[in-house]
Amino acid sequence: MPSSAPSGANQMQNEVISQHKPEISLKDRFFRYFQHEITALQEQMERLGDTALIGGERTDAIDHCLAGIARLSSEVKDASASIPPYDQRIYANAIKALQDKLAEARASFAPRSKFSFKTARKNPSAISLADAAEIAAQGRRHIPGYRSNDNSMQSSASPSPILCSTSMNDRLPSPQQEASAPLEAPQELQKSDTDKPSSSVSGASSVFVSSHTGVHIVLPTSASHATVPASITSLHHCVVDMTVPTADGRPFAGLVIKGVTESLLLCGQVDGPAHITGVKHSTIVVSCHQFRMHDCVDVDVYLSCSSRPIIEDCSNIRFGNIPEIYAPKSVDSTQPNLWDQVQDFKWIKVEQSPNWSIINESEIVPHDVWENIVPGGPGASVDTILKSVKVILS
Repeated sequence: MPSSAPSGANQMQNEVISQHKPEISLKDRFFRYFQHEITALQEQMERLGDTALIGGERTDAIDHCLAGIARLSSEVKDASASIPPYDQRIYANAIKALQDKLAEARASFAPRSKFSFKTARKNPSAISLADAAEIAAQGRRHIPGYRSNDNSMQSSASPSPILCSTSMNDRLPSPQQEASAPLEAPQELQKSDTDKPSSSVSGASSVFVSSHTGVHIVLPTSASHATVPASITSLHHCVVDMTVPTADGRPFAGLVIKGVTESLLLCGQVDGPAHITGVKHSTIVVSCHQFRMHDCVDVDVYLSCSSRPIIEDCSNIRFGNIPEIYAPKSVDSTQPNLWDQVQDFKWIKVEQSPNWSIINESEIVPHDVWENIVPGGPGASVDTILKSVKVILS
């Protein structure tokens, strides 16, 4: 059979070629997947304006975009072991650009609000959607850096957080008054003219509360459209309740707290890390996957955490289990709650760190206080609430 030899030779040649054919790395495979997904999401957002309002079709389309962005962000985190740090930053910037573009689209669809809080300052590190689209056009293993611009800003679009003045004889200040006549802040919180009171529920971009004194702020249910990062900064003598938006299983993506004194912070549920820096004489209630605290003094933390909490450069920090009223409702029963397994990174001795302790049972805030006084109402001023949770003395 004269044809058998050439056939065998061809087969051997093909095997040699296949052996030398380079395998596609995990990094390159993920890049191709990412560029396909980000292109698809951009196309979905471009079609939002043509989607009918009848029957909630546009709302469903927006929710689908939000879910796609959240899923893509989660997949980037899951693949981080096989992606170089540089590429991770590029992917994160591309996702941020998509979030900003979707927030802008949602704001354009919403009815114009009669009032709004101050628009957040522009983020100079955000990239435009055109830059994000470049990731879909680049077919290289190393993606060139993106130019920075300031074309992206967080929107103060409706709905706005509710600022409650809960004393018996006070009237609820108008949002215009709250924005134009900020209350006097203590000297350590007065930084610049740009640090004026501001609070925003900014669509798919972020949620922030900043630069307030002596107010009770409650985020509305309508702030729960997406899993977005949240921040609380530069507060004194305040009560902030962010639990309502996350009560239905839509946690914040992450939480940053910085520069807070003499306040009660009800932070709700956080799907990722909670970073707390420079908090003094306050109480924090939060459910999160990671908890890290820096440079804090005299803080009570009521916590649910699936990893060991970490403190650093802190003193007189007391931990307690999260009150039942604020505990996550849909937590897997097998998921641990390590609220009391605290690690002090600045204490290397075998003995117990003197910088943290467990709240004595006799000093734990009672359930009826969380349920009846903390939410506010007639006769419940900010002072009343802060005294009830022992932030300030009676």
